Amino acid sequence: MPRKPIKIKPKLEYLSILDGKGKVDEKLDPKLDPEQSTYLYRLMLVARRLDERCINMQRQGRIGTYGPCRGQEAVHCAASMVMDKDDWIVHAFREPGSFYHRGWPLERIIQFWGGYEEGCTPPEGSNDLPIAVPIASQCPHAMGIAWGMKLRKQNNAVLCYCGDGGTSEGDFHEAMNFAGAYHLPMVMMVANNQWAISIPREKQTASETIAQKALAYGFDGIQVDGNDPLAVYVATKEAVDKAKNGGGPTLIEAVTYRLGVHTTADDPTKYRSNEEVKKWEKLDPLPRFQKYLVSTGVLDDAKTEEIEKSVLAELAEAVTRYEEGRDVDPLDCFDHVLSELPAELVEQRAEFAACLEREGIGQGH
Repeated sequence: MPRKPIKIKPKLEYLSILDGKGKVDEKLDPKLDPEQSTYLYRLMLVARRLDERCINMQRQGRIGTYGPCRGQEAVHCAASMVMDKDDWIVHAFREPGSFYHRGWPLERIIQFWGGYEEGCTPPEGSNDLPIAVPIASQCPHAMGIAWGMKLRKQNNAVLCYCGDGGTSEGDFHEAMNFAGAYHLPMVMMVANNQWAISIPREKQTASETIAQKALAYGFDGIQVDGNDPLAVYVATKEAVDKAKNGGGPTLIEAVTYRLGVHTTADDPTKYRSNEEVKKWEKLDPLPRFQKYLVSTGVLDDAKTEEIEKSVLAELAEAVTRYEEGRDVDPLDCFDHVLSELPAELVEQRAEFAACLEREGIGQGH
């Protein structure tokens, strides 16, 4: 028998709607109304300003470590806007705009990075999972929720966030395989920010794209310009609509860039060049989208300044609520894990209590 190519049914596409200067492809423009467009811009700005504030707070010792999203706001802000209230969103750890959009108070996001358990508590009635720092560990959870939806015949979808580094983890591939085999209503959003801490994307995989990994699991993949909020919005909406109509899962690779540090414990100058960063800064999604909105008459200088002031005021109030709510007992670290402390922990607890008393440290520190 002669050799012949195998025809693969799933398709692979690339999508970009706004160019680097904010000019739109009229044929592909989703034509969001002015209210939606303004909201999306403000959502991205909230994520950016929260980033800046949390980095400052970490440097001042007011929270623990922090994983910024600067440069990646378009990915999670635009995608989350597509999801209905009854849909589920499963987060990684660089999606503050998504949490905010879904009704999480800003101070609750800060609480997570401050090490407070309350930061893991979704608002009442929210179909969201909290921040998941262990890489790709959230992917099987998203798949499981999607499976439950299908078994219950619910007309909903799950959006799962992951990074390019996460695609090298077994959890990611297990979730993808199961989602494909069982034709689940799941959208896997991979934010390809080019770096998994210090490992570049080209050392993560030999695949030309991350999107093409979907083909191996029997469903569609699409690569989008992740610094283009309109492209992210359109790709996510198409994928979610398809999932709800019985079309199965989709993998979206959002090509973006982490402009800042991996976390506040990282020094990116050790592994990447300033020239590379400057190249990507020209494609920064926030000013790019702003230029588009100005050109369409949705934004002007006065409106932009008004939004900026309201975001900063809201964030300042959230920081105040966070710091006023830090009324905890340091000895709590010994509680709520073991029903009965072993002798060595009883001894350590007593030693720690004595140390706190000597230093005059009590609740709220």
